[in-house]
Parts: sequence; C-alpha cells; structure tokens
Amino acid sequence: MTLWIPTPGPRVSQITFAAPVSLFLFFFVVFVLTTVKRIRLHPMNYFFIGAAFFSFHLLLAYLVDHVSIHVSFLICSLVSIALVVSYLRLAVGNRFAFIEAGILQFVYLVLFSYTFFFERFTGLAITILCILTLFVVMQFTGRVDWDNLFRRGPTAEAGTIPRA
Repeated sequence: MTLWIPTPGPRVSQITFAAPVSLFLFFFVVFVLTTVKRIRLHPMNYFFIGAAFFSFHLLLAYLVDHVSIHVSFLICSLVSIALVVSYLRLAVGNRFAFIEAGILQFVYLVLFSYTFFFERFTGLAITILCILTLFVVMQFTGRVDWDNLFRRGPTAEAGTIPRA
C-alpha cells in the first residue's frame, strides 16, 4: 500500500480510465433520488453535471505535471464539486445541490478515485462501494410504488422545485 507516487502518470491514467464507472454510479443514485423525490432533471442538466464531473479527470491529467499528485487531487476535487453544486443549486435548489449531490459526488468521485492510491485494494474497495450503493438504493426504494411514481401527471419542471 503506497501513498507516495514518484511518477503519477500511471496512477492518473488508472483513475481516468475508471471515470465512466464512477460517473455511472453517481448518475444512478442521482437518478433514483430525483425520481423518488420528484425532482425533474432534463437530459441537458445531466450533460452539464457529467461535464463538471469529468472536469476533475481532465484537470488532474494536466495539473499533476505541475503540482504534487495529492495537491492536484485536492484542487481537482474542489473544482469539480463546486461546479456541480453551484449548477444544481440553480437548477433544482440548495438542499439537493449541497446535501445530496455534494455528498454523492464526494463519495463517487473523490473517494472512488482515491481508492487508486491503495494498490491491490482498488478492486475490492470499488466492489464494496457498488454493493453498498445497491443496498442503500434498494433500502431507499423498497416501498416505492414504481407504477404510481412513473404515472404521467402534473409534476414540477426543473427549476420550479421550491428552494430549500
């Protein structure tokens, strides 16, 4: 288990290669939460959220050549989370942006990516995260009447949810 990285390129490459998995998990939980809470996000909202999520990986790939990998990781995490939270506060309101989305992005971007600093434990950590995600979503939605939830009817549009 190594935290000091003499050449960060391979580590950053691994983190970037796994980015679609972390984004999928993040989008999956965001979709479930917004569906159950009847918060409507348009596909364009998901596009901007995804672009802000991937800003972490793009910035990390270039910043790591100029600053230590740990400082780069911290800066990139803060930039990406700030982009997502500041956008979602405008799109759906403060509570969901700061609480749910901020925490979810911390887990599925920052903690997920940080597992790559622990050699030989990355796969196990990601597997455990996937299983915990499944468990939490199943517990959160176990009593949801999906037919009723997806029934067409008057629902709020993105941006019209009462602000918390």
